[in-house]
Amino acid sequence: MQDKGGFEQLNKQPFDKNILFRYAVLFVIIAIASIAIVSRLFKLQVVMGDYYKEQSENRLIRTMPLKAPRGEILDRYGRPLITNRQGFSVVFYKEYIQSENLNSLILKTADAAEAHSVIYIDTFPITKTYPFEFDFPNTANEDIQVLADKFKHEKKIDVSANANDVVNYFAEQYKIDGGYTTEQLRKIIGIRYEMENRLFSNNVPYTFATDVSIDFVTYIKEQQQDFQGVSILVEPIREYANNTLAAHILGRVGVMYKEEYQQLKDKGYNINDLIGKDGIEKYLEDSLKGVDGTSSAEHNIGGAMSRVLESRPPIPGNNAILTLDLHLQQALESSLGDMISKLQTKAGNKDVITGSGVVIDVNNGEVLAMASHPTFDPARFNEQWASLSHDNSRPMWNRAIAGQYAPGSVFKILSAFAALESDTVSPDDTINCSGVYRFYASSGYTPVCWYYSSYGRGHDAQNVTQALENSCNYYFYEVGRRMGIDTLYKYGKKFGLGEYTGIELSGEEKGNFASPEYREKIGTVWYPGDTLQAAIGQSDHLFTPIQLANFMATVANGGKRHKVHLIKSIKSYDTAETVYENKPEIIELIDVEYPNYKAITNGLRKVSETGTASAAFSGFDVSVASKTGSASVPSGAANGLFVAFAPFDDPQIALALVVEHAGSGSAIAPVARDVIKAYMMGETVDDQISPYNELIK
Repeated sequence: MQDKGGFEQLNKQPFDKNILFRYAVLFVIIAIASIAIVSRLFKLQVVMGDYYKEQSENRLIRTMPLKAPRGEILDRYGRPLITNRQGFSVVFYKEYIQSENLNSLILKTADAAEAHSVIYIDTFPITKTYPFEFDFPNTANEDIQVLADKFKHEKKIDVSANANDVVNYFAEQYKIDGGYTTEQLRKIIGIRYEMENRLFSNNVPYTFATDVSIDFVTYIKEQQQDFQGVSILVEPIREYANNTLAAHILGRVGVMYKEEYQQLKDKGYNINDLIGKDGIEKYLEDSLKGVDGTSSAEHNIGGAMSRVLESRPPIPGNNAILTLDLHLQQALESSLGDMISKLQTKAGNKDVITGSGVVIDVNNGEVLAMASHPTFDPARFNEQWASLSHDNSRPMWNRAIAGQYAPGSVFKILSAFAALESDTVSPDDTINCSGVYRFYASSGYTPVCWYYSSYGRGHDAQNVTQALENSCNYYFYEVGRRMGIDTLYKYGKKFGLGEYTGIELSGEEKGNFASPEYREKIGTVWYPGDTLQAAIGQSDHLFTPIQLANFMATVANGGKRHKVHLIKSIKSYDTAETVYENKPEIIELIDVEYPNYKAITNGLRKVSETGTASAAFSGFDVSVASKTGSASVPSGAANGLFVAFAPFDDPQIALALVVEHAGSGSAIAPVARDVIKAYMMGETVDDQISPYNELIK
C-alpha cells in the first residue's frame, strides 16, 4: 500500500516549468534549422542549380604530359633541315567513352577524318576492301603467307583461317555488332587494332591522328556532343624544312608501339610519344628527345578541358649539327635526278630509275652530301605509306649505304695501289696489251680487253698511269695474276672496301670483297681466272657507294682512311652549350710511297682530261682526278659508276656515283661536274646563316 501510495504521490506532483521551456527551445532550434536547410537546398538546386551542375562537370582533374619539342637538326652552317611547329592532334580518352559506344565513335571519327582528308594510322595486315586478303607491305608474294601464319599464331587464330575469317575473329573480339557494312567493319577493326597495339586504356589515351587540319579541328569542336571522349591537343610537329631533301639521312619519326615502349619506358617515355624510326632521327633519339612538362587541368564529363590548375613547361631536346652542306646536298640530288630523267628518255634506257651518290671531305671523313634516288617525303610518310611500300623502286631504301654493286673499272685504282705497293710492278714498268690475254689459253680461258672488243686491237705498251687513263683490262689482268688474290685482298681491306664505314645510320651493308674464302663459304670453287676478273672489278666484289666515296677520299689524301661521319656536334636547345663534338678518327693509316701515289693520281687526272670522263670536264676550270666504271648485271644495261676527287693539286672533296643501268660511268660524270662546281663556287656559305645559328660554329 505504501508503494502504491508513493506512486500516486509522485504523479500528483506539479509539472516542472523548466522542462517545458527546454522543449520549446529545442522545437524552435529544429524549426529554424529545417527552414535554413530547405532554403539552402532550394538555392542550390533551384536558384543556382545550373551553376553547380556546370561546376560538378568540371571537377574531373587530369594531369597530362606537355610534349617537349624534339631538338632541331641543322646543316654544318646552321641552316635548318628539321625544325618544329605547333599542330593539332586528335586523342581518344577511354574514361569518357562508354564501352558500348566505342565502336560507333571510332567509325564516326574515322569517317569525319576521311571527309577532311586527315590521315590516320592503320597497320592491320588485311586489305581495306572486300574480298579481304592478307597485306604485308614491302613483302614479296611468296613471303606473305609466312607472315600471315606468324600473325595468326601470335593472335591464337587457327592457322587454316583465311583473311575473311581473321576479320570475323577480330569483329567478335572487339564486340562489333552486325549493323555495319564490310567496309565499316574493317575500318573499325583497323583502329581498334591500333588502339590495342598502343595499350589504349583508362590511363593511356590513344592518339588517333597528328597534324590535322584546322577544318577538322573546327568540325570536332562544333560537333563535340557527338564526339564525347575525343579531344584536340596542341603539340609540336616535325617540320621538314626542305621537303624531300636528305630524307634518307634525316629519317622520320613515328608512333611508338608496345614492343618499343617496353624497351623505352624506363627512360621516361610515354607510349604516345613519337620516336625516331630511321636515319638521324633514330640514331640521335636520346639527344633529340626533350623532357616533357606536365599540366594539371579540370575536364568536364565529356573530356573537354575547362581550366588549367598547374603547369610545368617542357624542355626541348638538344640540337644536332650535321656535317651536311645544304646547298651541296641540293646540287647532288638535283643533278642526280635530272641525269636519271635524261637517261630515261634515251632508247633502251627506260629501266634507269635508281641511283645514289656520296660526297666526303677528304681531310676528316665528314659527309657533305648523300643522295638516294628515288626518294620520299617524310612529312607525308603516313599518307603515302601504301604506295611507298608497294613501289618496286623501293624509294625508302637508302642505296648510298645499303646498295651493293660490282665496282667495275673504278676498282682498277685499288689494283694499281696493290700492285705498286707490293712491288709487283713499278710506276715505270710497262705491260704490252695485245688485246687478248692468253696466259690461261691452255685451259680455254682468254679474257679480252675492252679496247679489243671495240677496235680489234690492244692498247700496246702501258704503264700504270696509262693503264688507268685508258682503263686497260689487259694490264690489270697481268698485275692481278702476278700479285695474286691475297695481296689484292690485303690492300682492299686497308682501303676499306668490303668494310663498314662507321656512318651513323642503321642499315649500312658491309659489301663483299672477292676471295677464295668467300667462295668456300658459299660452297663453290675459286679458279685462277677469278683473280683476273677480281682485278678489274668483277667476280664477287660488291661495294656500297659510301665505301667507294671513302675509298676515293683515302686515295686523295694519300692513305688516311677516316671513319665516315654525319654528326658534327650536338648543342643544347638554345645552342649555348656544346654537349658533344665529333673529332675526326683515322681507322687506317696506309704508308703509300709518294712515286706510287703520283703515278696513280696522274692517271686519274688524265681520265678527266683525255680519257673516258673528258667529255664531262672539257673546259672545266677545276682539275679533277676521276675514274669511270661499268659493271654488267644479269639483265638490262650495265650499271654506271663514277668516282672522283678535286681539286687535283689540293684535294678537298671525294665523291662516288652509281646509277643503275646507266650503261657506263662516263654517262653520269656530268653529275660529278655539277657537284664539284657547286662546292668550288663557294655556294656553301651565304646570307641564310642567321646570327642565332652562328653560335654553332
